[in-house]
Amino acid sequence: MNSVNLEIVGVGGQGILTSSQVLGKAALKKGLDVFMSEVHGMAQRGGVVVTTVKIADKVYSPLLGEGEADVILSFEPIEAYRAIDKASKDTWIVTNTSSQVPFTVSVGKEEYPDLDELFGSLEKETDRLIKIDAEKLAKEAGAAITQNIVMVGALTATGALPLSKEEMLQSIRDNVPKKFVEINEKAFELGYEAVKEQIE
Repeated sequence: MNSVNLEIVGVGGQGILTSSQVLGKAALKKGLDVFMSEVHGMAQRGGVVVTTVKIADKVYSPLLGEGEADVILSFEPIEAYRAIDKASKDTWIVTNTSSQVPFTVSVGKEEYPDLDELFGSLEKETDRLIKIDAEKLAKEAGAAITQNIVMVGALTATGALPLSKEEMLQSIRDNVPKKFVEINEKAFELGYEAVKEQIE
């Protein structure tokens, strides 16, 4: 099936928009229809960022209703919880376990929750929760800034995308500066393998 509805969430500065572009351009290259919408928070760096990506043979609506996400890809744990209304029991929730305190917490408007409790709440909402330490894997790849590509690798490993591993890797090669291709390929592979191990 050539369709997937994704909600990609996190905070500013985590490379969410780059990840969305890698996904979108891979789908366009395959001849699929793509719609992306972006919602930025109060600050470019640190504010909440939500990107909806819909991929199909033909996308008829830009909207994503309650329970309609096939995947929630969360670069920050608390943002996965904020997006939970878009999930159903069949939704893949792929979340980074490394916290990046959101803007609303840093200014004292909210308190950061206990991660064990947060993950427990997510497990009640879906049968497909995947947790990976993207920061650790990105550093293993050679640069913490590649966490977003670790997450793209993790997403690809779920099999939820109508895109192959090689198609995603080619999109990375096409969309990151040449001098950073190798490190991003490594980051992708580490994220991919981390999820394959969990699924198998």
